[in-house]
Amino acid sequence: MGKRYLLDSNVIIDYIAGLYSDKTAHWLSQIIDSEINVSIITKIEVLSFSPNKDDDYAVLIDFFDVADVFELTEDVVDKTIQLRQKKKIKLPVTVIAATALVNKLILVSRNAKDFKNIPNLEVVNPYEI
Repeated sequence: MGKRYLLDSNVIIDYIAGLYSDKTAHWLSQIIDSEINVSIITKIEVLSFSPNKDDDYAVLIDFFDVADVFELTEDVVDKTIQLRQKKKIKLPVTVIAATALVNKLILVSRNAKDFKNIPNLEVVNPYEI
């Protein structure tokens, strides 16, 4: 099996909005066509982002309907606690990082700096592809 990825909230929002270069959009399309992995935190963040429920909201609902949404398992909770005990990192960031680590996924995020102090976490910024 090839590389597996976990998509952060900002990646999904930017992808749906068509903000990426052709090269990055193609790269993300290949990931999405293969396997959509997201944290439950990402689903909450993205679907809470658009209170006016414009046209993109229906697209986002469809996106999450076909995605593999990783729930808060005991392993993810334990890893989140372990990470937060070592460094003071925002809870949503830590849950997303723990989800990627526990499930051996590469995190795709525009906010790579938010995750820079998390050991063993591989992060790809799609704007740097």
